[in-house]
Amino acid sequence: MSSLNNHMETRTLLDELRSFDKGGLFDFGHPLLNRIAESFVKAAGVKNTGKESLQWGLAAGMYSGLTFGLTEARGTHDWKNSAVAGAITGMALALTTDDSSHEQMVQSAITGAAISTTAHLLSGIF
Repeated sequence: MSSLNNHMETRTLLDELRSFDKGGLFDFGHPLLNRIAESFVKAAGVKNTGKESLQWGLAAGMYSGLTFGLTEARGTHDWKNSAVAGAITGMALALTTDDSSHEQMVQSAITGAAISTTAHLLSGIF
C-alpha cells in the first residue's frame, strides 16, 4: 500500500497529461476501475457533451434574455411573455440540430411555448 501512495505522490503534471494519450479519461490507479468508469462515460454519451452544452446554454440565455426584454417592453411579466420566449427559444434550438426542417422548427416552437407557459402558470401555484 505504501508503494502505491509513494507512486501517486511522485507523479508529475506531465505524467498525468501523458496518461490521456493512452486513450483513457480516468486514472483511478487500477485498470478495472478505469475501464468501468470509461464504459459509464461511453454509455452516457458524454462525447456529445460539448454540443449539448452549447445548445442548453443557448436556450437558457435566449429564454432569459427574451423574458427580461419582453417584461421591460410590455411592463408586465405574464404567461404571454413566457409563451413568446419559449417559442423563439424552441425554434432556435431546432436550428442547432443536424437535420432541422420546417416541421421540426414549428414543432419545437410549439413545444417550447407550451413548456414555458406551463412552467410559468405552475410557478404561481406552487
